[in-house]
Amino acid sequence: MKTNPQSLPLPNIERSDFAQDFLWGCSTSSYQIEGASDVDGRVESIWDRFSAQPGNISDGSSGKFACDHYHRWPEDLDIAHEFGLNAYRFSIAWPRIFSENGSKPNQKGLDFYSRMVDGMLERGLQPWATLYHWDLPQVLQDRGGWAERSTIAQFVEFADVMSHHLGDRVRNWITHNEPWCTAMHGNWDGVHAPGNKNFKTALQVCHHVLLSHGLAIPVIKANVPDAKVGIALSLHPVRAASTAQVDVDATVRHDGLRNRWFLDPLHGRGYPQDIWQLCGSDAPVVEPGDLAAIATPVDFLGVNYYFPEVIANAPDATPIQAKVIVMPDRERTAFGWEVAPEGLATLLKRIIQDYQPAPIYITENGSTYEDVLEEDGSINDVERRNYFIRHLAVLRDVIAQGIVVKGYFAWSLMDNFEWAEGYRRRFGMVYVDFATQKRSVKSSGYWYARFLKGKR
Repeated sequence: MKTNPQSLPLPNIERSDFAQDFLWGCSTSSYQIEGASDVDGRVESIWDRFSAQPGNISDGSSGKFACDHYHRWPEDLDIAHEFGLNAYRFSIAWPRIFSENGSKPNQKGLDFYSRMVDGMLERGLQPWATLYHWDLPQVLQDRGGWAERSTIAQFVEFADVMSHHLGDRVRNWITHNEPWCTAMHGNWDGVHAPGNKNFKTALQVCHHVLLSHGLAIPVIKANVPDAKVGIALSLHPVRAASTAQVDVDATVRHDGLRNRWFLDPLHGRGYPQDIWQLCGSDAPVVEPGDLAAIATPVDFLGVNYYFPEVIANAPDATPIQAKVIVMPDRERTAFGWEVAPEGLATLLKRIIQDYQPAPIYITENGSTYEDVLEEDGSINDVERRNYFIRHLAVLRDVIAQGIVVKGYFAWSLMDNFEWAEGYRRRFGMVYVDFATQKRSVKSSGYWYARFLKGKR
């Protein structure tokens, strides 16, 4: 008989279990919340173009309006402050800053982010800026996008402009969010913008994204001498579906492409040779000096953790591919993702053992459920609340074992445009009525606020 995890006693977790200087935040991203897609000089992004093509977004929507954060950011930052957060992770929309190659930065876009950063500081929120959260200007995609090496220079210029403009107030910088999604979802399986389906292109995109990360670091540090710069990776603990050798081998391959393909070069090991050989003629073009640049030391490693993956052999697939299978009788979110707090411990221990990285921050962790807005305006999302409690308890325990994790950013502050799922999936601790833009704090949000204020 299957045990319902929601019926089990929850671990006792308190803010005082963590270091006094531990960072507590929420993460957001520009295209998912800002809206105002054609306001104040913003130009088209790859997600505007992708969303406009029928069939790409499950509910036919786009981020054209999203949460209208562009106009409502003071209200949203007020909520973050009322929660008791001491950090706020946001991303900068590249299409708000540059309209084309060689153009001057859009002053209205610069001013918007300057106002937002000032608003964070006024509310006691340490700003954490992500430069790239997937919204490439469409004009660059029209010239080949991340598959073209020239896009690297454009990104470095973008990083230069933003760190120069905000560097007197923003110390913490994330170059890229989840390069896996940029490369593989955008260019291999095609479920994200720009919607390509070519493995060779995806691998070249991945290399250029990682290279742009490494080349941007010294530029940011030149503009912000005390800057802390890192990257946020989507990582998954993996396990074989059985003890059969074909499943074990498939798990090694999957881990190699899903995790090691990013962690290895970032830590000075180059691309994993077992996977490189399987790539064959699809392997990316790597020029002299590229791998050294990718391995430019970071000040922290951002880890986005959502779920583990169970792997089986895929006999009809390409030599590099494996099959991610859905195990029965596992607790799952509305997205179908397995709820496995212990996976966070497995992942962090593996990263520490294999890479001895810079200090870690959990830059995303969260869940989506079928939230119901009651007649009295309440949203009793007990499953999401329990999700946070259980993951934070695991995080507390691994820190006690000596793993250095210095902050936690929940995904997300509020419901938003969830990429290819449109508005069907809600991850926020704040409910957004997208028709009226009314915000309503969910039970999980009230819990997070009590937790951060030291209340049971």
